[in-house]
Amino acid sequence: MKKTKKKVAPTKKKSAKVKSKAKLSAKAKVKAKPAPKSHAKAKAKPSAKAKAKPKAKAKAKATAAASPKKWLAFVEKHGVVLASAKGPVPSLAEQIAGEPIVGSWWSHAKGKQIFEVLSAIDEDVDVRAFKLVDGKITFVHRRVWPHLVRLARDGVFPAERVESVHQEHTETGEHRNFNVAFPEWVPEDVAKAADGLTTEAARAELGAWTNS
Repeated sequence: MKKTKKKVAPTKKKSAKVKSKAKLSAKAKVKAKPAPKSHAKAKAKPSAKAKAKPKAKAKAKATAAASPKKWLAFVEKHGVVLASAKGPVPSLAEQIAGEPIVGSWWSHAKGKQIFEVLSAIDEDVDVRAFKLVDGKITFVHRRVWPHLVRLARDGVFPAERVESVHQEHTETGEHRNFNVAFPEWVPEDVAKAADGLTTEAARAELGAWTNS
């Protein structure tokens, strides 16, 4: 009679190994899950600082446009400019406005800015105001004072047109004029520089309007 072999049941040790492999597989699946969509969108959104940049640039541009230094350089470049009237030389008020002004510049959208710039230019030590061009308030930069003096001496301009005018603005919106007759306002160095100029050279520097 043959002896039958007894079937041996799997040991507990082998079963534990199978379970541990299943756990590792589950962990791997968890790690492989993609990040939530909401998280990805949050990264793509621009920061508050990035949003503020265009506004900051626009503000800086507006500040530069209103700067009296910019407009002082404009007066120096042209030598002679009208404060706000229209004429044969540039109008500073219209340059600030960026367009022709219809009616009074006080009612223009940039009226406040125009007032501030005109006041600053009038107070600058390198600029004097005269009723020079067409009897209207005209700013003349120190760079061309000798040329103005030369023509005034030669009788090209009458005395009242080369009388220095200083405007003082009051709180009520009115202004007072303080005038200094020619040649009392002329500094010594400017007078000497005018000595070395000819009438033709002075006219050429100031422009064709001096012939009218």
